[in-house]
Amino acid sequence: MAHEAVMELMRRRLGERAAQYRIPPPVFALMEGEFAALDLEAGMLRARFPIRERYLNPFGAMQGGMLSAAVDNTIGPLSMLVAPPSVTRRLALKFSRPATLDLGHILVEARLGSQEGRWLTFGAEVRAPDGELLARAEATHWIIAAR
Repeated sequence: MAHEAVMELMRRRLGERAAQYRIPPPVFALMEGEFAALDLEAGMLRARFPIRERYLNPFGAMQGGMLSAAVDNTIGPLSMLVAPPSVTRRLALKFSRPATLDLGHILVEARLGSQEGRWLTFGAEVRAPDGELLARAEATHWIIAAR
């Protein structure tokens, strides 16, 4: 599913409430994010984010906070596609390899783990274009509104 189709699907799922939200969020646009794949039956969304010089830490790798933002900017939209609007309550990342400029971009694949009442759990992986694992994440969201 193309990037614009995912955005439109989010707007449609929000219905009348779409005007209450900034779709896409300014931070997603700032990071030049682009949705690459969506499988609602599997509860999966994949996004692509370029690695920019301005995102680098002193070691020449994408700063961990920027990787976290890319993960949050993938899990957040997935949460809006699979459940009523929610907020991130916890986000934990484990870094495996650096994301360096030579990679060009990272791919973040987020998956819904479970929903229990108003709690959602997600997992995500950050990969290089060649599929090498760069980081894994777990997130917990709290549903703030009923559908």
